[in-house]
Amino acid sequence: MYYPYFIAYMAVGFILSLVVFFWALNTGQFKDQQRARFIPLDSEQPAKPAVASRFARLQAIALFALVCICLASSVAVITFALIKAAR
Repeated sequence: MYYPYFIAYMAVGFILSLVVFFWALNTGQFKDQQRARFIPLDSEQPAKPAVASRFARLQAIALFALVCICLASSVAVITFALIKAAR
């Protein structure tokens, strides 16, 4: 049976989602929730978009790479399971 592959796949996905969630907590993504609900009602335009720092760009690249790796592993697990089931 190929259930262990899917259980491992789900466990890895759960662990990665926890890692990303705690990363978001540590970097302050959920701070100032009281202000967030009024942002769509704000009529003034922002003066200038903020320029991302080098570290922020590296984080974005790392997250993009992580997403690509996860998608590739998803395809690999599903392909492996289908090949095993066909035999």
